[in-house]
Amino acid sequence: MVPQLFVDIDEWPTRADGSLDVDELQPSQGDEAPFQGARTESERLVADIWQGDLDVGQIAIHDNFFALGGHSLLCFKVLSQIEQRTGARLSPRVMLLGTLEQTALELDAPNASVHLLPCIAGHVGADTAAAILSEGPHRSDELQLLVDVGTNAEIVFGNSAHVLAASSPTGPAFEGAQISAGMRATAGAIERVRIDRDTLEPRIKVIGSDLWSDDPSFDMETRKLDIAGICGSGIIEVMGELYLAGLLDVDGTMRSDGPSKSSRVFADGRTYSYRLFGNSDDPAENINVTQDDVRAIQLAKAALRAGIDLLCEHAGRTDPNGIGSVRLAGAFGAHIDPLYAKVLGLVPDVPVAKVASVGNAAGAGAVRALVSAAQRAEIEDAVRRVEKIETATEPRFQELFVNAMGFPHTSEPTPNLATETALPVAQARAAGEGARQRTGRRRRPT
Repeated sequence: MVPQLFVDIDEWPTRADGSLDVDELQPSQGDEAPFQGARTESERLVADIWQGDLDVGQIAIHDNFFALGGHSLLCFKVLSQIEQRTGARLSPRVMLLGTLEQTALELDAPNASVHLLPCIAGHVGADTAAAILSEGPHRSDELQLLVDVGTNAEIVFGNSAHVLAASSPTGPAFEGAQISAGMRATAGAIERVRIDRDTLEPRIKVIGSDLWSDDPSFDMETRKLDIAGICGSGIIEVMGELYLAGLLDVDGTMRSDGPSKSSRVFADGRTYSYRLFGNSDDPAENINVTQDDVRAIQLAKAALRAGIDLLCEHAGRTDPNGIGSVRLAGAFGAHIDPLYAKVLGLVPDVPVAKVASVGNAAGAGAVRALVSAAQRAEIEDAVRRVEKIETATEPRFQELFVNAMGFPHTSEPTPNLATETALPVAQARAAGEGARQRTGRRRRPT
């Protein structure tokens, strides 16, 4: 079976049906090697991909193209290189459709069709296009905020009138990297945290058990689990709980009066840490939350929130109450408690009932595209109308980033959140400690 490639690139010889003209690439020279007559570097690159001389695994290093079944066959970076090397004009959004040798996918499906969804822009790839297809901001009259939380967060904001998209470099802190006791979400990882507001004693839940740690059966049930760290959802919750318990300032500083309130707060060099789990006399043997951990989460959440706020500004819709829904997507987003997403300021201060985890939205969108030609046509049209905002070149991004460092936010009020949980109240430092505000605890309004 001769592969066919349909790609929106000018200056390549094509047939009337839009496919690459193989005869033009391979003049009749009696040579058995396919594409021997390729005349340009871009043509030779395509030939190498088709022949298998260029390993698919070597070029599928970015997930900017999403292939149904989980395979990325051709990434936007490769097409960008073609453009740079040859001067060929690339469409801003490329749609690849093709039939491939079944051996290219290592699937026993010789009659299968492979559809690659369109890429929106650099760092906002076809997985985001699939998420848009699933959640449908382009079909909604209400404003929708769709966020895929990960090392590189993809953000989509808008409605049927106008959809904007951006990526924001949050880094790996949400997934446990750069956190002193961070670990992946596996058996034994702390995934839920609550801190008593009076005693400052914690309760935890770990993956592999349905019991909280204050349950008499917890030790017995978890005896075979290695409770060795905190996964992403647990990191979000412990940061939120430390803030709500008054142990963290709005600016993210561990309070110096913490040791006088609880033996779990201890001096750690020039800062303070909180002992979350373990009773060893050696702090290194316990699971602790350090000041550096807090800073890593602040940097990650500020990057995400700044990207969201930037899209809201570009859309001219900065009132959180005007947002119809906030949807947290992706493997990590699926496990974030909406309330703690608001406490940390990951998302604007919309009513918590409007914030929901939607799971693998990209996968759901891929299924839609798999079973419906109409859905494939819909997303092709939708991505052409998405406005991409480049956070890296936006002058406002840095200012929004700095403002988003605070818990929940340095400058934006959170009246909705104040009705949903008891927030700390700002307290002045003792004389001689400076004018910066500290936090105590405030009761929920009645």
